Amino acid sequence: QPQLVESGGGRVQPGGSLRLSCAASGFIFENYAIGWFRQAPGGAREKISCISTSGGATLYEDSVKGRFTISRDNAVKMAYLQMNNLNPVDTAVYYCAAAVGTGYECPVGEKIWGQGTLVNVSS
Repeated sequence: QPQLVESGGGRVQPGGSLRLSCAASGFIFENYAIGWFRQAPGGAREKISCISTSGGATLYEDSVKGRFTISRDNAVKMAYLQMNNLNPVDTAVYYCAAAVGTGYECPVGEKIWGQGTLVNVSS
């Protein structure tokens, strides 16, 4: 059964850093583009970063560009989101998602979703 499991969330102070992990199983990970999404309390789920199947192309939304870094390690079926200089507005549940790669760096169409991990940026 295809599955993604996020981990690494928690409470962090403004200006701090956190690394989220996304562990894949049950599908051919290297054939899938990966995206990170987040959903703030009361808000909609938004795409914040994507990485292509090989890791050769990435995309960042303006809200996180220069602060967050997406990466993947196909050998261990893991994707990551390094988050630096965190701000309270980054507080959200963070999700990873996967879809069969098309050459575009973002997952499109039907996706495999993780359960989410909560990031709470507060003093």
